[in-house]
Amino acid sequence: MGLSRDANTEARHRLVGLLQEQGITNQRVLNAFWQVPRHQFIEPALQFRAYEDVTLPIGFQQTLSRPSVVAFQLQRALSRVPKPRFILEIGSGSGYQTALLTHLCLRVYSVERIAGLHQCVDQRLRGLGQRNFRLRHGDGFDGWAQHGPFEVIIAAACAPQVPEAWLEQLAPGGVMLMPIEQSTGQAMLEVHKTDDGEVHQMIVNEASFVPCLPGKVG
Repeated sequence: MGLSRDANTEARHRLVGLLQEQGITNQRVLNAFWQVPRHQFIEPALQFRAYEDVTLPIGFQQTLSRPSVVAFQLQRALSRVPKPRFILEIGSGSGYQTALLTHLCLRVYSVERIAGLHQCVDQRLRGLGQRNFRLRHGDGFDGWAQHGPFEVIIAAACAPQVPEAWLEQLAPGGVMLMPIEQSTGQAMLEVHKTDDGEVHQMIVNEASFVPCLPGKVG
């Protein structure tokens, strides 16, 4: 059973406070978390947990990442590119992160390999009044070259290495945040491309994401 409207508002307020306690200080990121109702991206039976800092299942063996993990990625991205125009998201999932991104840039381009997830995102985002997004059902490893380059690339699934297509589609001066496999487990990788095209990589945190798989389903 879901929470009442007032309870959801109070819970969202607590979540924003929790993110602040965990070091999220970027006001644009905090405002996005305040404006996007996470419970609308979760099946009704789990909506009572929508504003906890936990990972939740969204079907198709996929998960909705912890809010603190998403906020960390977004804050890192905006520290490099404070006002990005175009963002590429690899893995639309439930659409929750996509919704957050619509508040941070001119337009989000999001790729999802699972048709069952892809089909729900458009309806959810439009139901919230968002229009500054484009969705594609396809192989995330390919990115979306037609609309690149992107100032920010955010991956919601763990890849074994940095895909060449993503590097090519990252704009000079841009930043990419992606979980990557290492011998000791997953880690969050920040990739920065300088204005002259030089690429720098840095591990910024541990990570735990579903794997980024090739191809598309459905």
